[in-house]
Amino acid sequence: MTIKILIWISRIIFGAAFIFAGFTKAIDPLGSTYKFEDYFLAFGMESLFPLALPLAVLLNTLEFVVGFAILLGIKMRISAWGGLLFMAFFTPLTFYIALTDPVPDCGCFGDAWIISNWETFYKNVILLAAAIIIFIRRKKIPPLWSEKKDWWLAAGITVFVLWLSFYCLRNLPIIDFRPWKTGNDVTELVIPTEEIADIYLIFENKETGEKEEYPADNYPWDDPEWVEKWDYVEQRREIIQPYKEAEISNFEINDELGNDFTEYFIENPGYQFLLVAYELRSTNTRSFTAKINEFALNAQNDGHNFIALTGSSFSYIHSFRDEYETPFDFYQSDPIELKTIIRSNPGLVLMKEGVVLGKCHYRNIPPFPEVKEKLIR
Repeated sequence: MTIKILIWISRIIFGAAFIFAGFTKAIDPLGSTYKFEDYFLAFGMESLFPLALPLAVLLNTLEFVVGFAILLGIKMRISAWGGLLFMAFFTPLTFYIALTDPVPDCGCFGDAWIISNWETFYKNVILLAAAIIIFIRRKKIPPLWSEKKDWWLAAGITVFVLWLSFYCLRNLPIIDFRPWKTGNDVTELVIPTEEIADIYLIFENKETGEKEEYPADNYPWDDPEWVEKWDYVEQRREIIQPYKEAEISNFEINDELGNDFTEYFIENPGYQFLLVAYELRSTNTRSFTAKINEFALNAQNDGHNFIALTGSSFSYIHSFRDEYETPFDFYQSDPIELKTIIRSNPGLVLMKEGVVLGKCHYRNIPPFPEVKEKLIR
């Protein structure tokens, strides 16, 4: 393998990984923000929470721009330094994270590709090797156009990724990689699969020690003579369908008394509106009085179910409902799971029979007649 081919392979591997990582996080800046908050919480740095969003945008912008610069040969003397410093910092950091496991996954590729902390470290070792090769040969890599034009190209890429992050922050991710994306049937994800089994009861004859097996729903329990002669020993199960935990195991819809209404609402055969506000103290309250309350009334008057899900306490829910005169019921759910449903606080989700039909950021909730015309048949 010639040096030239090795450099190209290194540039392709490094550039593609950085572009993919930067893009998947740029389209979901809130997801990256939540991941930063997870790390701050794990390391006892809660005071840095206000910096989570700026750092998330900065990180995905740097990854995207450096990846494109190295792949296309833009300002290689600068971009090669950037790539090397980036990997020199993150490779030992991910090794420490793999050892201590403070957060289950690094979030380096957003929700598009979830890998373990050790897989992240191994990936970074490969990228560090590629970055070293690129750095050593950086002066031999020609510019894509010219020094002057490359500045314009780098600026254009930077503006694009910043605009993309800003757009997806104010709306919703343009590509949704999470389980609750539009079109998905989430029934199996939030509701466990119950076990189906044939059960057989085994009895032993008191006199002879002989054993007999009967189906649990068909044995002579009402025969006094048989009952006198036989003792129950054990049961045998033939599993037809094994029990399967819900993939989203922490999601529940509970009322104030702790009653679980998850199946009732998720499997609703009619149209089901879910207003998701993971934290009412930080929710956009103006959207309730400007759009949501009227929307909910129209939906309910049209015969559809409309509820709100939040991670806030019921004492705060009561005061919130009184203040903003919300005409719908609130239920409690895990706030972390609510953040995965929709990247908006609040956000609106329309479902039917477990299938997500549509999602809206609070900025983009249309009048109910528009939703009825497009999504309700």
